[in-house]
Amino acid sequence: MKKDIFIDNNIASKFSNPQDKEYIKLTKWLLDYNSTDIDNKDNYAHLVVSKKLLGEYFRSNQNAQGSASIPVIIAQLQKEGRLTIITNDEIKIFQATYYTKTVIKKFKSNNEDREHIPLILLSDRKYALSYDDNFIHDLKNFKGFEVTVEKRPENLPYAD
Repeated sequence: MKKDIFIDNNIASKFSNPQDKEYIKLTKWLLDYNSTDIDNKDNYAHLVVSKKLLGEYFRSNQNAQGSASIPVIIAQLQKEGRLTIITNDEIKIFQATYYTKTVIKKFKSNNEDREHIPLILLSDRKYALSYDDNFIHDLKNFKGFEVTVEKRPENLPYAD
């Protein structure tokens, strides 16, 4: 199983300087990789994204500088094959299967965030970081899936 994680755009801005100690730990975990250990790539961090989320990251962090900014982290993960991209087709199939009228009626998150729900639910570990209470509500209450979502990295066992 991949050690994957979804990081909401509202959290990604925390990767730019200055970071608190918990975000420094998360950044180190994301960037830690031994390229000679290619057979055990799943033991290292993988970031779960979509094209839409990547666009959000880059728009929100276009002026972010430094080696810990989310664009730099994404570039490294992509180079090392540790960026898990959920395709638009996978998202559409998930939504067609699971987004019934009843489910949609219970959503609290906005339409834009609803497109990110499949990223987490299709990931291996179903771990997410987000500050958005409505998005968190929708993830925790999505029937048939068990999601671990937190607002702070120290509350999520991402490194395990």
